[in-house]
Amino acid sequence: MLDLERFPRADLCHKPTPLESMPRLSEHLQGPRILIKRDDCTGLASGGNKTRKLEFLVGEALVEKADMLVTQGAVQSNHVRQTAAAACRFGMDFHGLLERRVTGAGERYNSSGNVFLDNVFGATLEYRDGGLDMNAEARAVCEKLRGQGRRPYFIPGGGSNPVGALGYVDCARELVEQIDAAKVKVDWIVLATGSTGTHAGLVAGLHALGRDIPVMGISVRQRKEPQEKAVHKLANDTAKIIGASDVPSGKIMVDDGYVGPGYGVPADSTLEAVSLAARRDGILLDPVYTGKGMAGLIGLARKKVFKAGQTVIFLHTGGSAALFAYQDSIEAFGKKK
Repeated sequence: MLDLERFPRADLCHKPTPLESMPRLSEHLQGPRILIKRDDCTGLASGGNKTRKLEFLVGEALVEKADMLVTQGAVQSNHVRQTAAAACRFGMDFHGLLERRVTGAGERYNSSGNVFLDNVFGATLEYRDGGLDMNAEARAVCEKLRGQGRRPYFIPGGGSNPVGALGYVDCARELVEQIDAAKVKVDWIVLATGSTGTHAGLVAGLHALGRDIPVMGISVRQRKEPQEKAVHKLANDTAKIIGASDVPSGKIMVDDGYVGPGYGVPADSTLEAVSLAARRDGILLDPVYTGKGMAGLIGLARKKVFKAGQTVIFLHTGGSAALFAYQDSIEAFGKKK
């Protein structure tokens, strides 16, 4: 039994998010039955996984009487967009640092999609060149703001610390309840893994609940070994604050075969996944996270790692706002088909 009531929490998220079938993609692949956990429907600022994390992060910020939220991410950060909206919900200011992590992406990338929405929410933004320690940069900005008399609350990139990961401990509980109510045997859960908080929180939650459902993280940036190490550390840190035992390292699984040219750069497999999800089941994915995550699910189904007769849940972590920033890539892929 998970007791999360002792942690401060802000009401930001539509819950429970639906657990739905993807019948036409399942039929197309002639492999496992695919279900989709719709965390693109969490409600805040067009939805996404960061909203669950922000419930606990903003809850702590309110207890600390913060008057603004500060965080960082890539230029097309879903996390920055949702954090800006959360600040608006509670009457706080928001300041975001955006890393130029993707080069040569074009004007749409730098001004549309999430960047446009950041501005709609009244965010103040500053930019950094790629390759810096962005959490350190954001902490330095917080110190400067404190010197100006502000009370900033720092949120790491992706909301990925033990407090933020509590959102996916809670999601694990919610998902287990849905699985049990549907009386379905789940063989795998698949998700995109990046800043690690969603992956680590989900694994820690399932572990605490005693549910041995394998979770496969499809990396969107790092190679397998460092990603598994980072997820494992945060999973254990999260397990500790909820009073669970350490998470065995074998429960952390990452496939790095779908990263493509790099973070934020879609491979053909990414764009195929975006197209298939849209045209088979009317589901919008994004080219940075969920497109690569679904590409991994599709690839592993084609390789028969996920077999016919099995049930695989895809955790949809949102991000469709970024589609507008990738219009050129998506249209070019469509012309190649």
